[in-house]
Amino acid sequence: MVLACLLLATSYAQKEGWTPLFNGKDFTGFKKLNGDAEYRIEGDVIVGISKENTPNTFLATEKTYGDFILEFEVWVDASLNSGVQFRSLSTADYNNGRVHGYQVEIDPSKRAYSGGIYDEARRGWIYPLSLNEVGQTAFVNGGWNKYRVEAIGNEIRTWVNGINTANLVDDMTTEGFIALQVHSIGKNTSHAGREIRWRNIYIKTDNLQAERMAMAPYAQEVNLIPNSLTEYEKRKGWRLLWDGKTTNGWRSARAPEFPKSGWAVENGELIVMESGGG
Repeated sequence: MVLACLLLATSYAQKEGWTPLFNGKDFTGFKKLNGDAEYRIEGDVIVGISKENTPNTFLATEKTYGDFILEFEVWVDASLNSGVQFRSLSTADYNNGRVHGYQVEIDPSKRAYSGGIYDEARRGWIYPLSLNEVGQTAFVNGGWNKYRVEAIGNEIRTWVNGINTANLVDDMTTEGFIALQVHSIGKNTSHAGREIRWRNIYIKTDNLQAERMAMAPYAQEVNLIPNSLTEYEKRKGWRLLWDGKTTNGWRSARAPEFPKSGWAVENGELIVMESGGG
């Protein structure tokens, strides 16, 4: 086990531009947010321990990241649920500092959503693994699982054990911290004291295009940016009926041109104005 860890660490050292997020000694560069679950260090492993009746707890990087490729390995007790936050925030003006933002899921349950993308404390599931049956087979219970997250521009892609699990296009948050989650368990004492473990946490922030992995044909892409089409969607035959900016291509039902009144284009929305029911 020790030899394997050393070999993996050496392989990252030989890959130009990869940086460890965890120094292997202490929690320098991290801070704990929201909950009161415990984190401890065992060798080169960060261990999170579930605690009864405490909110979701996050061990977050003090540094924020915009575009990056993140890789890590995780082992989780089969009774727990967890995730790793990225491009996430904790601000006083949002739910009193509650952590919110993108999360790549760690889900050992029969639901098998590991590698899906959840928007913590905001929109909920934005790429559930119900969209990707092949992706649902990626996570292996009882062992270490290797994750990869690519967040480049408005494209977010994830892999678990080399299987492409999610492809998302979204621009709600462009930069934020990375955080390791210990999920709340409420008053379920039978699940208290259970562990989730992370190791070999590395990030790359430069020359990302050369490192990108291709989307797999079985993993569809979800585009959450209004009035836009991705190259993937264009290849699938989709086209926009409205460009989100002008009235081009639209006319009144009773005239050859767009209505001179009663309609407006504002903030990417086509709006019919109130008219008293006339």
